[in-house]
Amino acid sequence: MGHARVMTLVQWARGSDWRLSLQHSCPHPALVWITRGQGLAIVEGVRRGLGVHNALVLPAGTMFSIEPGKTGFGLVCEIPRQSAAPMPDRPHHLRIRDVAGQNELTVLFEAMHREQNEARPFADEVLDALAAQMSVWLRRTLIVHPQEPRPTVTERLVRAYAALVERHHAEGPGVAGLARILGVTPTHLARSCRGLSGLGAADLLTQRSLHAARDLIETTERPMADIAASLGFGSATHFSRFIVHHTGHTPSQLRAAARARPF
Repeated sequence: MGHARVMTLVQWARGSDWRLSLQHSCPHPALVWITRGQGLAIVEGVRRGLGVHNALVLPAGTMFSIEPGKTGFGLVCEIPRQSAAPMPDRPHHLRIRDVAGQNELTVLFEAMHREQNEARPFADEVLDALAAQMSVWLRRTLIVHPQEPRPTVTERLVRAYAALVERHHAEGPGVAGLARILGVTPTHLARSCRGLSGLGAADLLTQRSLHAARDLIETTERPMADIAASLGFGSATHFSRFIVHHTGHTPSQLRAAARARPF
């Protein structure tokens, strides 16, 4: 990805709900702007309600999921790490209440969307310039936006667990191994995760592994045994059972269905 780009949440998910609803991360910083409906997000293991005129800042490598709801609609701007538009290094959930701020961000998204669609000369330069403006809007907003409460001990634990899951999910460490790293019992970790996200520690890890598996199955031609090994599964058979259990389809069926989709 060389330049900033804008898309709807549906386009970001490439037509597959699981790409948003399962725990995962993005390789580039992203700004999500909700313009309609109500939904939920889980960011770093902490559940948040999403509503109209909510902005969600997602640094690269942050584990998250989004469920926009049946009537939810939002826009996403992905900004390359190497761009001249600096983004925050930690997540933020902003509820933009002033109309001027709402309009300013919406206008920037609309201008970027037009540049992409019209494909005029120097469009990439304009997109990057608009992304820089978006970065300024965000940094100005963070200055005046009320600071989030100091995280509790439980929240710090769950965020640390989410970061470990993001870094090590492909190594097959298991919840017990990650709890040991954090110096807590698996039971305490599971209770803490469920209290803040609605999902147990095992559920968060399973979702992250499942997202990684489906992405490799549906976007590459790698042999299933290769994918299984790269994600820490002991065998291709174990991997296949995992996929069937959580999706109702074999890995080969998922790959074939993905090829038939227009996205």
